[in-house]
Amino acid sequence: MQYQVSRNGQMYGPYTLEDLQRYVASNHILYTDLAKSEEMTEWVPVSQILGTSSSGAAPGYSSSTPYAQPSAAAYAQPAAGTYQDAPNLNWGLELLLGFLTCGLFVVVWNLVIASWAKRIQPTSQALMYYIIATVLIVLNFGGSYGNVIATVHHQHPHQSILGGLVGLATWIVRLIARFSLRDTLEKHYNVAEPFGLRLSAVMTFFFGGIYFQYKLNRINEMKETLRYRNAVR
Repeated sequence: MQYQVSRNGQMYGPYTLEDLQRYVASNHILYTDLAKSEEMTEWVPVSQILGTSSSGAAPGYSSSTPYAQPSAAAYAQPAAGTYQDAPNLNWGLELLLGFLTCGLFVVVWNLVIASWAKRIQPTSQALMYYIIATVLIVLNFGGSYGNVIATVHHQHPHQSILGGLVGLATWIVRLIARFSLRDTLEKHYNVAEPFGLRLSAVMTFFFGGIYFQYKLNRINEMKETLRYRNAVR
């Protein structure tokens, strides 16, 4: 059975009973948060589902604590273990390097992010799609390069139907790769590491990896802040 969790009007999950127990133990979910399964008609406190008194909630937390920013103690001892931080290249630098390399750096960096996502979420298909997209980009670039050479030699560029199909396939696979990575990131940062990540479909469509990197940079900043707070305790 899976449960949705509600805090201050925000919905999270779904989580299994084991997930609830684990996140309550690490203070990512509060005993006073509301939860509900599909079979239930009303929302009830998490404490009721776990059969625990709400007075057992960890000190220092209140119902107004932002879900996306767990306490330092909660992050310092996560029940599910620690995960490798996301690649932390500044998104503005990625944009600049992408511009200077005519988009080549962004293509490579997308593979880096997708490879990291595969390590933290082994079921992710994003890396496979990004690899396919990269192969298609190389093939498409080869055809475009041939046209450039023909133009330099004052020859008429050869426009083939195959080249157009490769270009269309490249565009489609890149979109699939973007939204596959989007699903992976949202799943990880709402279940394994519940930081409440929400990724806009519109921003994903237009900006892809650069938008993801911006969001990942923010999560890395939050995690670093939590580590620092824990270190000075």
